[in-house]
Amino acid sequence: MTHFPEGSYRRRIRLVVTEAGVVEGALEDDFHHFVITLRHDGSVVTAADAGSKRWPWTTCPDAAGPLHAIEGMPLSPRCLAVGDHADPKKNCTHMFDLAGLAVAHAFRGGDIGTTRQYDVEIPAGAQSGAEIDVHLLRDGTLLHTWTLAGRGCIAPPPFSEAPWRGGFLRWADQALEPDDSEPVIVLRRACDIGMGRGMDLDAVERSQELEPIMAGICFSMQPEQVAVGVRMKGTIRDFDANPDTMIADGP
Repeated sequence: MTHFPEGSYRRRIRLVVTEAGVVEGALEDDFHHFVITLRHDGSVVTAADAGSKRWPWTTCPDAAGPLHAIEGMPLSPRCLAVGDHADPKKNCTHMFDLAGLAVAHAFRGGDIGTTRQYDVEIPAGAQSGAEIDVHLLRDGTLLHTWTLAGRGCIAPPPFSEAPWRGGFLRWADQALEPDDSEPVIVLRRACDIGMGRGMDLDAVERSQELEPIMAGICFSMQPEQVAVGVRMKGTIRDFDANPDTMIADGP
């Protein structure tokens, strides 16, 4: 526990209609910074181009390739709809999540400049035992505060009653309307990513060292990539005191 063991993990996601038929998105947190440009004709995705600005493994940028599998899919209000058209585990988790949110933002439509932004705060130590509150804001408004204890959520319901592992995202997608499930899915994902706060992840030299516990969970942990992936050291950032520096260069 040598990298920022105090304070909070922060994640910001922003989606913007930048021109007719185009949604640009960005996701930044302690460990990642990815961007996407999603093009559509009002009915289907015509192009999905992702970029990497900061990433943990040398193999991560190549995940822009398999993301093209969502091209041709219908626009959908469900941010998880991308998983009906491409295998999430063959993609970068964060690029894929961002693409799903961009598809939903395109479905909602809106004039040029229409923006949706999520901000997540996960205090260090969440899911480690003590009761700790985590927060999600959408467009500056607090939508959710969950209390985590151990490896799960204890309040409020219905989130405390949902399967925390092995089905939470699916439960949210099925139990809630798309505009309600989307922030819940964003927060749930961040709860697990935020567990890296304080860990000396740079002590892991090669992705292959994590294969016993992370085999196949994402693009960089697929057999072809995990055999050659090397840690991008020095890429962890601390945004706790200055969250507005995330995605400062847009969109």
